[in-house]
Amino acid sequence: MHFLSAILLLSPPAAAGEQSGSSGISTIIMFAMIGLIFYFMIFRPQKKRQKEREALIGQMEKGDKVITSSGIHGTVQQIDETTVLVQVADNVKLRFEKASITTVLPKKTDKIEKPS
Repeated sequence: MHFLSAILLLSPPAAAGEQSGSSGISTIIMFAMIGLIFYFMIFRPQKKRQKEREALIGQMEKGDKVITSSGIHGTVQQIDETTVLVQVADNVKLRFEKASITTVLPKKTDKIEKPS
């Protein structure tokens, strides 16, 4: 609602003989359409990808193979609230933030699950 009132305040005042009712309405409709396009093309798909990624991280278990955002491959050894201990080689374990995990390969499957 604030967006529409800002548009009306920023629109130029009507001249003495003009009627600005139809041009004001068409301006509001145009901005509303642009807002809807942004919502359906940008914000909604981004929220969907974010929810899928959160579900993927939430389902991660010990023994799953993971790939981090920096490209490091390893196996999950321990999961804490915000961090994951990943074994990358024999006797080499690294601790990562959960947010840095981009791909999870469950121990039961051979297919890599990537967030969309």
